[in-house]
Amino acid sequence: DRDHSVYISDGANHRMMKGMEGEKQGTVVAGGQGEGNGLTQLPCPLGLVVDQLGTIYVTDDWNHRIMRWSKGVTQ
Repeated sequence: DRDHSVYISDGANHRMMKGMEGEKQGTVVAGGQGEGNGLTQLPCPLGLVVDQLGTIYVTDDWNHRIMRWSKGVTQ
């Protein structure tokens, strides 16, 4: 993204994380609500793309879907 952040697919914890320079702990940017098919759940996050507006797109392999989170959205 524009901040040169690192995004991490944390499949074991069903979430996508964002790490910024100088941070000791990353921030959950998608998922993190356990395994399932709800809008805040990512049982198997794989691919990730961040567009120019900061929108995050994540492939959710187990649910056969692509999830989208706009920048600043909390759920």
